[in-house]
Amino acid sequence: MRASTPPRTSRPRSRASRTRLRVALAALATLASAALATSPAHAARADTGTAGHLTGTLSDGAAWVADVPARWNGTLLLFSHGFGPVVANDAPSDAVRAELLTEGYALAGSSYDPHGSMWALNSAERDQFGTLDAVSAKIGTPRRTLAVGQSMGGLVNAQIARDGAGRVDGALGLCGLVAGGTDLDNYQLDAEYTIARLLLPGQDVGLVRFGSADAAAATAQRLTDAVTAAQATPRGRARIALAAAFLNLPAWAPGQDRPAPTDWAGQERQQYAWFAQGILAFVEGGRYAVERSVGGDNSWNQGVSYANLLAGSVHAPQVRALYRAAGLDLRADLAALTRDASVTADPAAVRAAQRSSSAGQGLGVPLLDVHTIADNLVPVEQERRFGDRVRAAGDDALLRQAYVERQGHCTFTTAETVAALHALEHRVTTGRWDDAASPAALQRSATALGLDGAAYLPFRPAPLTVGRDRPVHPARH
Repeated sequence: MRASTPPRTSRPRSRASRTRLRVALAALATLASAALATSPAHAARADTGTAGHLTGTLSDGAAWVADVPARWNGTLLLFSHGFGPVVANDAPSDAVRAELLTEGYALAGSSYDPHGSMWALNSAERDQFGTLDAVSAKIGTPRRTLAVGQSMGGLVNAQIARDGAGRVDGALGLCGLVAGGTDLDNYQLDAEYTIARLLLPGQDVGLVRFGSADAAAATAQRLTDAVTAAQATPRGRARIALAAAFLNLPAWAPGQDRPAPTDWAGQERQQYAWFAQGILAFVEGGRYAVERSVGGDNSWNQGVSYANLLAGSVHAPQVRALYRAAGLDLRADLAALTRDASVTADPAAVRAAQRSSSAGQGLGVPLLDVHTIADNLVPVEQERRFGDRVRAAGDDALLRQAYVERQGHCTFTTAETVAALHALEHRVTTGRWDDAASPAALQRSATALGLDGAAYLPFRPAPLTVGRDRPVHPARH
């Protein structure tokens, strides 16, 4: 199997299958993750809009929008949107926008640079600061500015929280891709490589360095078809569980009861449900966007021990149990994965991703991150990885993380989002978190809003399943 370049001729098997894949990719792409650049944007061009709704364009072509209530409370919320079309947005949802405007907040956000990849890492932070300048010029300097970011925008938000002292007063992250672009691509590579190596043995499957969106879609279809076929047998289901462990895929899917801790088969069925919903279209489409942004492949698996990788996964007991039940030799599969791992990174792309697509090196303002505990696109384990980095930088007093008992990516209620914002405001106003960001306090605050319910709970994520000290192996040319 050749894992370093995309297939030359593989394509989805029919026009209908390709259409379905593109629809799945489009739907999933609007939900995911990331971005950076460090200098403020240049001045905005002429703006248009009514007194309550403003629009404009920055010098790099990024659009911005803002909504200002009739009775502004003086606080501006600077919203960073997620992975998907580069369209300006200033709130996570229409319902959240309506509630925040009712409470007196002004909202603003940019599209990011429309000339690059949807992984708009090279301009997003700069464009957000440019939007802040442009909106302030129109409505006056805010008494307080709070950054808010969702999914990929959660990474942008973490970067703003790191770099924005003096420009923003605090930050709220929602389902953020805070582990960064290289960790994302590496653990996704481990999962897709496992599917290709174990479910399509001997076949030529391109996993990185996609030359086009169609090439990425072709790989997604091949891998998805392989998973669908494998689900029919115990051996196939065991190997799906192994790939899911490397993908940090939750074992709790929408519309289903949460499986018991030792219901190994039930957990695998729910992981398979995520695969069946098209998650690999997101993985491969996202990889293509990242590669365009950083100028090459920033992931690698050469030198990775897959036995060690599985040993650190919260799903390791499930995988071992399913392998035993299927009569499969797990040790042999892990040895084969380790032996045949040959994907190498482009060092310049790794450096570019570190500059543009990472966070956690420190915080300049208070940050509250909120995550669902069964997030299929941005695993909750990313919060553990991010928190460890913030603590290592000595800024743990500025960080709080809270969790919602729900499946899916960014599936927060309006009440949960607004309550988290109020908790952040408590920290900014008083200089202390007190217990405002505790699960119990957030649950009380959200419930008291009388909106659409809440499900905050005490929770500690497992470690992210990705190589901790993963050596960069340069690409061979």
